Amino acid sequence: MASTFLNIKGPAVAGFSGEQLVSIRGIKTIRSASSTSATTLIQYEDGTTTTVTTAAQVNWDVLKQLTAAVKAATSRSWTNAVIYDLTLVKAPVSIINV
Repeated sequence: MASTFLNIKGPAVAGFSGEQLVSIRGIKTIRSASSTSATTLIQYEDGTTTTVTTAAQVNWDVLKQLTAAVKAATSRSWTNAVIYDLTLVKAPVSIINV
């Protein structure tokens, strides 16, 4: 199976270069603590988490957009590497994977 990534784009700020590849391989869940949370977590089967920090969400808008992008990216070919460009509705402040 080829690797697939979201290429999250937005204005460059101190904690975000303006473009960040985020793997969608092995995603277990995408979640936020509340519909207005500034933090959205992409959790993986291997126990790592990518934290996407933006301005406060409105009605889960960042979470919904990330989920839709993962669905769209996974509907593409699995024989070639896929990079799916995504500009979030809220500009990223940081994207950290640990």
